Amino acid sequence: MLAVQHYVGGQWCASVTGTEYADHNPWTGEVLATVAAGHAEDARRAIDAASQACVGWQAMPPGQRQLIFLRAADELARRATEIVELLALVRTQPTPAHVAVIMDGNGRWATGRGLPRVAGHGEGVKAVRNIVRTAGELGVQFLTLYAFSSENWQRPHQEVSTLMTLLERSIERELPELMERNVRFRAIGRPEGVPPRVAAGIRRLTDITAGNTGLTLLMAFNYGGRDELVDAVRSLARDVARGALRPEDIDEVRLARALYTDGVPDPDLLIRTSGELRISNFLLWQIAYTELWVTPTLWPDFGARDFCLALADFQQRDRRFGRV
Repeated sequence: MLAVQHYVGGQWCASVTGTEYADHNPWTGEVLATVAAGHAEDARRAIDAASQACVGWQAMPPGQRQLIFLRAADELARRATEIVELLALVRTQPTPAHVAVIMDGNGRWATGRGLPRVAGHGEGVKAVRNIVRTAGELGVQFLTLYAFSSENWQRPHQEVSTLMTLLERSIERELPELMERNVRFRAIGRPEGVPPRVAAGIRRLTDITAGNTGLTLLMAFNYGGRDELVDAVRSLARDVARGALRPEDIDEVRLARALYTDGVPDPDLLIRTSGELRISNFLLWQIAYTELWVTPTLWPDFGARDFCLALADFQQRDRRFGRV
C-alpha cells in the first residue's frame, strides 16, 4: 500500500476528485492487480508511465494536487486492501483447476462513455492482462477466454479489422510477460479464415510458450461450440471410414479427445460479464456440469476483485454432479 500511496500522487487529473478518477481511470485495475499480487515495482512502473499522459497535473495549485492525491491514495489503498484480503480468503480453499470466461461488454463500456466501440476492446486487453496475472497468482491451472466467436465476423468490417490489428499487436506485446510468468498459450477454434498475420502470431506465441509449466491460457478465437462438435464428429467419422474405429466404440471419452480442448479438464467455473444470461455457443460439451457465475460488471471494469469474488462464491458451492 505504501508504494501505491507514494507514487499515485502524480496521476490524478485536475477535472475530477480522487475517488471519481479511481472509478474511471484506465489503469487503476492494473495497478490494483499488481499491488495485490505483491508486485509493487510493477505498479510503480505502470504509474510512472501513466503520469506522462496526465494533462494539467503540474499546472494545478499545490493545495489542489495534494487534496486529490490524498483522496485518490486513500481510495486506491482501500481497494488494494480489499483485494489482498480476498486473495487471502480464496487461498484458504482449493481453487478451481479450470476457469472459463465469456468476456462481454467492451462495446457497451465504450459507448457508455461516448467513445467508439473499438476503444472498449483496447481496455478489454488490459483486463485480460490483469486476470491472467490474478489467475496465475491463485494457482488456477487453466484459464479459457472467449476472445472472438465464429459469429463475430458478422460485426461491422471496421470493428473486425481493428480487432484483428489489436490482437496482432497484443500478441507481440504480451509475450515477454507470459514468458516471465511461465504461462503456456494455446488457441482453440477453427484456423480457417483467420488473417495470415494473426494466424502467424498465434502460432509463434504457441510455439514459444510451449515449454512453460505454469498457467495454461487458452484463447478461444474464431471459435463456436457447435463448430467444435461438428469438427469432432467429422474427425471420428473419418476414423470410422478408414477402418480405424468402430461406431460402437465411440463414447464420451473418444468424443472429448476429438474436441479442440483435448487434454484440458472441463471448466469448473464459467464467468460471464455484462449480466447477460446466456452461454453464447461457448464450450457446449465441456460445461455440462460447470458452475456458472454472472456479474453485471462490463469486461473492461472486471478486475482482480471480481475474479476473487467469483472464486470465493464457487468455493462455497456443493457440486453433486447429479448425485444426492
